[in-house]
This record gives sequence, structure tokens and C-alpha cells, in this order.
Amino acid sequence: MTPKERVKAILERKPVDRIPVDLWFVPEIYSDLCRYFGIDNEEALYQAMGIDKIIWLPALYPQTPGRTLWGSRTHSITAGAASYSENVAPGLADCDTLEAVKQYPYWPKPANYDYEKMSAEAKRLSQNHATLGPWISLFEVYCSLRGLEQSMMDLVLYPDMVHLILDYIENIQSEMVSRFLDKNAQYVDMVFISDDIGAQQNLMMSVEMWDRFLKDRLHRWCRMIHSYGVKVFYHSDGAIYELIPRLIEAGIDVLNPIQHVCPGMDRSRLKAEFGEKIIFHGGVENQSILPFGTPNQVRSETLECLKTLGRGREGYICCSCHNIQAGTPVENIMAMIETVRQV
Repeated sequence: MTPKERVKAILERKPVDRIPVDLWFVPEIYSDLCRYFGIDNEEALYQAMGIDKIIWLPALYPQTPGRTLWGSRTHSITAGAASYSENVAPGLADCDTLEAVKQYPYWPKPANYDYEKMSAEAKRLSQNHATLGPWISLFEVYCSLRGLEQSMMDLVLYPDMVHLILDYIENIQSEMVSRFLDKNAQYVDMVFISDDIGAQQNLMMSVEMWDRFLKDRLHRWCRMIHSYGVKVFYHSDGAIYELIPRLIEAGIDVLNPIQHVCPGMDRSRLKAEFGEKIIFHGGVENQSILPFGTPNQVRSETLECLKTLGRGREGYICCSCHNIQAGTPVENIMAMIETVRQV
């Protein structure tokens, strides 16, 4: 089977020759892999590695340097081998009235996305790979606009502001996705909804709060995406066991990243309770074993994911549970990939 055929078969719960193995990584790891294989071409690299790479489709929008798509100011951070951009001034941090939110000058305009280039990229990238995108989010965007601490207080103290800001966040992205899928649904396998609600030990908000602010919005997004014949890929790190039945009810198809070291996220339990209702993506532990373990420890970890989340050779796409971070040994990455390919 080709990588695209293998991933699409898993999504449709059809037989596969083996479980697919995807790879998420930061730019520093991409550079390490290119040096390791002596390749400086993304498509050739994926072929050389023998992975079933799910290609991300970007939402392209003209941005002001030093600002996010949503208007928050950023600056560059260097930490060891890693470089990244970090918010330093959330765009709505100083807004204290509903009118101020309405007058915010940096709300993205759906008409300004570069749909022509997005369409060209979707058509090109979907030729050999399953595709994922564009990326949309509710609470993650909210936190980037208000700051995490203020966002958590808003849920209790300023519910009207939460609903108003989320209305803007939802409506802008809904229009962008629908405009994009109107012309490109045939090139898209999954839309990526990322909404981190889980922390290392528990949910970041109560289930009741999630129902109040996010439930109906996620339902609407899932219905809209499914109306195009496209599946919903949902990302939340952390201990989200309590939320999974609600995510399934909302209509998600794929759950990522399965951070199984967190309470309630036992792999066998998740497979037994939810394996017939959703596809699992991720699972390979990325806080200690993949970056700091030995290749043999990575092989054992990968085999356990295949035995549990991938039981019956169905309903699972193996991957690290989130982006592989700078400094992770290439030998460990290859141990994960080769283990999946050999089973």
C-alpha cells in the first residue's frame, strides 16, 4: 500500500498491510533528519524514512511582522538548540468592555486568506499523501488573545466576554474553512481542530465549563466539516479522559496525541472504551522515552502502542505524542519508525 492508501484505509476502518507511522517534528529535527539521510527535499526525506506522513495544509494569511494572525505581538526565543516565536502581548489583554472587543482592529478578515495559493498547495500536496488542515482552534486562540491566566479568570468572571470573543473566533474560522472546502474538499482528508483543554494531571477547565462555552461550537464545526465529506482530527494534550465521550458526541473522528502518562489516559482502557468510535493518532511517549531513552526503550514503547491502541491492526496511526523536540536522537526516531514497519 502507498502511504496515502494506508492512512485513508485506517480512517475508513478498512484492512491495512500494517499500521501507518506518521511523524511530527520541529524544524531543528527536520534539519537533523536531512543531514542523517543526506537529503534536502521534504518529499524525498519521507520516502527515504519509509513513513506515512500526513501533510499539513496551511491557512495562508498576510501577517504583520512581529504579530500573530490574531494581532498578538510576538518575539523570537532561543532555548538550547530550539528557536520559536512566543506571544509577549496578547492582543485583547487590555480590553475590559464588550465594545472594546468589537472595536479590536486585528480581527482577521476571512476574505483576506490566500485561497488561491491554499488551493494550489492542497492539490499538490494531496497527490502522494493524506492531508490534514487547515488548523483551526477555539480556546487556544482565546488564550493567545487574552493570556492564559486572564482566560481562566474570564470563564468565571466575564462569561459574556468569553462568548463574544469566541463568537468572533468561531465565525471567522468557519467562513475560512467553508470557503476553502467549497473548492478543495476532494484534496482534504481531515480538518485539524486543535484545542488544548488538558493539563498534565487534569482538565484545564471543568466539564461543565466546556459544555457552557465550547460544546456547541465544536458540534457546529464537526457538522460543517462532515458536510463536505471530510473527517475531523482533534488535538488536545493532557489528561482529557473525562472529555472524550463529549468529543465523540460532538463528532470528532481522530483523537490526538494520546498522552498516556497522564491520569486516565491508559492506552488499553482508551482502546477498550472508545476504540470502535474514534481513530487514535500519536501515543509514543515524547517527554522522556523518545528524547532521552535508548533505541531499545523506544522500540518497547512503540510496540506497546501497537499492542494497545493499534490492537487488531485497526483504528490507530502511530506517531510521537506531539512534535519531536530539538535534541532528540535520530536513532530513537528511526527506532520508532522501523518498529512499526517491522510489525
